[in-house]
Amino acid sequence: MSGALLAFSATAIAVRALAPTFSIFEMLAVRNAAGVLILLALAFVKPELRPGLKPRRFKLHLARNVIHFAATDGWAFGLTLLPLATVFALEFTTPAWVALLAIPLLNETMTRGRLVAVVLGFIGILIILRPGMETLQPASFLMLGVAFCFALVAIMTKRLTMTESTFSILFFMNLLQLPMNLLGVSRAFWLQVQPSHIVPFGGICLGGLLSHYCLTNAYRWGDATMVVPLDFMRIPLIAFVGWQFYGEPLDPYVFLGSFCIIVGLLYSLHREAKPA
Repeated sequence: MSGALLAFSATAIAVRALAPTFSIFEMLAVRNAAGVLILLALAFVKPELRPGLKPRRFKLHLARNVIHFAATDGWAFGLTLLPLATVFALEFTTPAWVALLAIPLLNETMTRGRLVAVVLGFIGILIILRPGMETLQPASFLMLGVAFCFALVAIMTKRLTMTESTFSILFFMNLLQLPMNLLGVSRAFWLQVQPSHIVPFGGICLGGLLSHYCLTNAYRWGDATMVVPLDFMRIPLIAFVGWQFYGEPLDPYVFLGSFCIIVGLLYSLHREAKPA
């Protein structure tokens, strides 16, 4: 889980560093291409991974990655418009959207714990956004749309894990999203790459793979009641990064709203963990 925290933060910093020179599509196309090559190399040296190169549910892979493409590009674009802590805080509304979407899409019931998580999640949103205040930014609504898309992706991922390996999900995530990002590229952007860009591009490529790998395996190997609270450390960590490196103020409303969202999610986890 510590690896996921560092990888997400490294990706955010890398996007900020490259944004003045490269578009979101260009950055993510490089990340996807590197991901495909790295995973193919792993499959070459580890034959047991090769079955993951043949998907059992290609249509579900495709649908998941069209939505994930939109969400990831929106997330990266949001990083260039909003304070880092605000982006990460609004992203944490994803579980509330999952709880709502799971009712019609997974035939799950709305338990008391999930209802509390949804209500406190949306109270947290109102605190962060402060509707009617001059601090309200339209880009914040973009991040709410991103969180909604990530919730759809989470539900599709849950279905995929019934038949597909982690390797297969990661491989087709990069393979299918590579041409999508290339469609948004209108120049030979690789000619703009300078030596100073190598490290940020490396951060995007490795951070993108490691964040998904570490987070997936954290949930696979660890109890959710331990993993999720650690994931919440992303907010203070990225707030410190934004303050230290980009001079972003530490907005108390972001932390208060995040607190409401986190309390709701922890209460939901506590209720779900209780024996029936």
